[in-house]
Amino acid sequence: MSLSQEQYLFEHWKFNVDQRLKTFNFFVAFSIFANGGVFTAFERCTHPVVLLLLGGFVVILALVFGMMDARCRALLRLIKRGLMDYEQNLPVHCRPFETDRARRNPLVRFTVAFNALFALQCLFGLITVAYALAAWATGGHGFPWPDWPLACA
Repeated sequence: MSLSQEQYLFEHWKFNVDQRLKTFNFFVAFSIFANGGVFTAFERCTHPVVLLLLGGFVVILALVFGMMDARCRALLRLIKRGLMDYEQNLPVHCRPFETDRARRNPLVRFTVAFNALFALQCLFGLITVAYALAAWATGGHGFPWPDWPLACA
């Protein structure tokens, strides 16, 4: 089977977009379980080391998936140039990349949404790590105040 240049570019585009969305979906599912582990550890007043490990895992999870998404975006950028060149042979109303570039709001993009979620997940992990370290330093009791609702007795 012989592929034309346009088919080749489109198949790569389609594959990389699909990979990016599947990766993000896996990140969301994995994050739900990781966050559930953190909240369960808080609820059960586990040892601060457990919270430290869970928080660290959440941070690593966000960083790794953020790097994977950056790689997918880089691959898409490589392919996009070829597809935009091909679009020049099409009528104006059949040029999605050109139309998108002309009308695009810089904040309404998948990349902005994905990066915001990666950053928030990383922040959640860092807050969990900070809480765990502070709780461990105070013996796990009464952090930060003895009558605080999250303080374990």
